Amino acid sequence: MCNKSPHSFHIPVMGLAFTIDSPVKVARFGIASVISIVEDRLIEMMRNYYYQRYNWAFTPIPAQEPDSRAKRITGYLNLVNRIVTAQIDKIRNEAFEAGAEIVKYFELLPEQHPMKLLYLKMTKTENLQEKEKLAGLLRKQVRPGSIDVNIMTKLDKNNFDKEGNPVADGSDAIASLRGYVNSDLANSSVVFSAGLNPRLYNYLEKCRQFDADEDGLFNKKVVVKVSDYRSALIQGKYLAKKGVWVSEFRIESGLNCGGHAFATDGLLMGPILEEFKTKKQELINTMFELYNPVIKNRGGKWFKYAPAVSITAQGGIGTAEEDQFLHSYYGIESTGWGSPFLLVPEATTVDAELLQLLRDAKTKDIVLSNNSPLGVRFHYLKGTSGERLKLQRIQNNKPGSPCTEKHLVTNTEFTTAPVCTASHKYQQLKIAQLKSMQLPEKEYLEKLKAVTDKECLCVGLSNAAANHYNIKFIRGRSEENICPGPNIAWFSKEVSLEKMLAHIYGRTNIITEAGRPHMFIAELQLYIKYLQEQVNIDNAAGLKGEKQIFEFSQNLMNGIAYYRNLFPVTNTGFAGFQKALDNAVQELEAIARQLSAVKINAASGFIVN
Repeated sequence: MCNKSPHSFHIPVMGLAFTIDSPVKVARFGIASVISIVEDRLIEMMRNYYYQRYNWAFTPIPAQEPDSRAKRITGYLNLVNRIVTAQIDKIRNEAFEAGAEIVKYFELLPEQHPMKLLYLKMTKTENLQEKEKLAGLLRKQVRPGSIDVNIMTKLDKNNFDKEGNPVADGSDAIASLRGYVNSDLANSSVVFSAGLNPRLYNYLEKCRQFDADEDGLFNKKVVVKVSDYRSALIQGKYLAKKGVWVSEFRIESGLNCGGHAFATDGLLMGPILEEFKTKKQELINTMFELYNPVIKNRGGKWFKYAPAVSITAQGGIGTAEEDQFLHSYYGIESTGWGSPFLLVPEATTVDAELLQLLRDAKTKDIVLSNNSPLGVRFHYLKGTSGERLKLQRIQNNKPGSPCTEKHLVTNTEFTTAPVCTASHKYQQLKIAQLKSMQLPEKEYLEKLKAVTDKECLCVGLSNAAANHYNIKFIRGRSEENICPGPNIAWFSKEVSLEKMLAHIYGRTNIITEAGRPHMFIAELQLYIKYLQEQVNIDNAAGLKGEKQIFEFSQNLMNGIAYYRNLFPVTNTGFAGFQKALDNAVQELEAIARQLSAVKINAASGFIVN
């Protein structure tokens, strides 16, 4: 692909604000990063901030303006691209001297990268004419990291005109996509996460910007984030039938990740990567057979051979050894390092209070919560100002939040127009219903907690940027929340960009605490904990999900068997790995005994909780 990153990793999207301007910070060093384009008020706020910072004339785009969401996104992405282009031009014209960013560009690269080797050769060359020749070659190689965007496909509420009619192609996700499509970003990608959205994917068919150019290259590419092979096959085929090529499948751990967690049916990361490794060509061929005829029929650039497809992975990666293994064994082309970069102010946007919480975070502080209004499990760091405000509102008998952004309005249980389950309006109505049901106290308190746990994410995940840059997002609201993956517990120091990349590439180690499990083991432990939770819930309900629980358990056991073969006992570097697998088997056997006991009691008409 054109403009391929010189780095073997990328910075995934994090929250709404945490990577909102990461390309401005890291793209000039060849590092790819992903901007969330969910919250257009945040995007407009950041557009205003950077126009002022560069002393450029700013023209606001009012929310009342037709198609304002798409226009705000286009305007911000064009601004980011303008800034990064200027940064790259500056670097290319710098002298190779101490403190210059062109020196930093090459120093950050992996040791064996051809550009790094050429740079080292240049630094050691004493002949001035030869040195300048090599410096000229290096300057031509400087290119920015990809400026990518993320659209969470589930966030797609309808929008209406003054007469109350749905705006054609005006839903949140479609408007976000249009904002990206109309931007002047090139060699860039849109990352779709959270599953297949037919309405959004059908709109893609209209977007010729995703077609290949005359050289067979895609200036705007489609990336689909998936948690297993089946999802990739379904979505890849669906889009291919629309004449849209998926250039990358980005595999993310179902549970060992930040933000929303989409658990698989017990399928673990290792076996999933293995399936992609063995079936990658089959996946490409299947997509190509559907894609090429569509392109031919509409007179577009068609291919004799299938275009390239990248397989990338992210979720819980924490050491250079893990990173290198993913590349070397599974053929992963890029690895996503997310949560650790929250401790790198040069790369992400995190205000001082959150930064301190992240530095101090231990495993017990990151929970797989039910706090998201979407009804999807959500990794959550305890102790934030958002959590404190939520608890204060509950204590004052005013649970729930004002709902200003309305990106997560999905519930119509009590209202005709959808509302957010984190809103004061919904929680007030739901609590009133619970009180009228005269439930046993224990059941009432459990259901009450399930209601009041829900927390405003639109504002909470945006305020880090507002607080960090000391600018206004929503008047009178400064509360924050943050959603790191469990892996953040092993990173306890604020570090420079140079230090983080040195850690990724094995030049140093910034994990100082002992006891961190391998990423595969950490994910396995999370899945066993999740399974135990589901078993406890189903026990109380009379084992209604017995079949699903059995399949989940069997998939975990199959994953353990896979890991035993992948890292045999004879591999002396993984003695602890095998012991952890033994412990996991014991935990699963204990859960199986628990299920058997409940099943026997259920047969006699008595359920033991």
